[in-house]
Amino acid sequence: MSAREPFAAVDVIRAKRDGLRLTAEQIEWVVDAYTRGVVAEEQMAALAMAVYLRGMDAGETARWTGAMIDSGERLSLHVSRPTVDKHSTGGVGDKITLPLAPLVATCGVAVPQMSGRGLGHTGGTLDKLESIPGWRAQLSPEEIGRQLEDVGAVVCAATPTLAPADRKLYALRDVTATVESVPLIASSIMSKKIAEGAGGLVLDVKVGSGAFMKSLDQARELARALVGIGSAHGVATTALLTDMSTPLGSAVGNAIEVAEAVDVLRGGGPPDVVELTLALAREMLAIAGRADIDPEPVLASGAAYETWCRMIRAQDGDPDAPLPRPAHVHVVPAPESGVLTRLDAYAVGVAAWRLGAGRARKEDPVQAAAGVRCLAKPGERVERGAPLLELHTDTPDAVPYALDALAGSYAVADPGNDDAPAGGEGIVLERVRA
Repeated sequence: MSAREPFAAVDVIRAKRDGLRLTAEQIEWVVDAYTRGVVAEEQMAALAMAVYLRGMDAGETARWTGAMIDSGERLSLHVSRPTVDKHSTGGVGDKITLPLAPLVATCGVAVPQMSGRGLGHTGGTLDKLESIPGWRAQLSPEEIGRQLEDVGAVVCAATPTLAPADRKLYALRDVTATVESVPLIASSIMSKKIAEGAGGLVLDVKVGSGAFMKSLDQARELARALVGIGSAHGVATTALLTDMSTPLGSAVGNAIEVAEAVDVLRGGGPPDVVELTLALAREMLAIAGRADIDPEPVLASGAAYETWCRMIRAQDGDPDAPLPRPAHVHVVPAPESGVLTRLDAYAVGVAAWRLGAGRARKEDPVQAAAGVRCLAKPGERVERGAPLLELHTDTPDAVPYALDALAGSYAVADPGNDDAPAGGEGIVLERVRA
């Protein structure tokens, strides 16, 4: 330990390795020192593994989050209306941000949302929006503030000065098998969201095969950690646990998800996308003190579509321009007549990824027109030989790999069979509040 540093990294690692509670001072120092390059990558990798194995309590997690926030700048949002953000833990066909942000803005609440790109089987909001000709993700803090005041909604990439410690640690966790740690997941999400400066936050914690959290118990644990961090930092936070066993809507990809979101904004769209959009909108409005506003008639009227157009134009996009179309479409027929009993979200997400809609590494390009269109949902009747799925891609050689991913992912049963679904229970499973 040098004269300038109050701790030695090895002592902090040892303490957590042995199951001890890290002090606020240890946490603040190690996150800052890692950001500055004083704590080496291998040392932070060891500490991340110790946290993965030993965990952190609510106080440690809140302080770890605060240290990551303090590693960069906080946005100062000087907006004349209340601000509320939303974050999803990621799913398949999850285009909810696209109709949600303009809807809530149309209801009088500003939505500053910094989003990310897809990785693996989960799509990224920025990838979807970049399929719109001219649209740009990178905005300066001044542009964000101006657009929030003028339009009421902004969806963009995080600014470089926002929680730089998280960017370093996120990349490290990805290559050290320490991603699946609730304290590290929660602090990663919340450090960025709190640094954005919104007055409230609604979290969409996905549950099921297409989600990061496969079980309800796992999702509850993460939701409680997220809400606890928000409360500890004075940000009103609510979490909804929502089903991700089946893809959301019918479109999984980039441009096709934008088209589906526009349908919703024009008063149509798939019922499950509309249901979740309205559920999250109600939570956001409640947090902002506008529970008196019912977003349902606003969405049905198409008024939020006008806000969408203004939001896209403000970021140099053309909302009227044709969206990219795939060079090749492969149709997957229904294997038999009956009721579709299962359509696995994870398998569909992997198929879309292999078709070019997603990426294996953050620097990989994506195809705007690639993806999967689901032509039936569980509970609906299908006829043998009729189209069940459409695979969209610019690279036909990818189709066999997508078909491999879909093998065994869907099933059709006779309506009188016990395997036929009895009907959905709604997409929102639970609510977690402080």
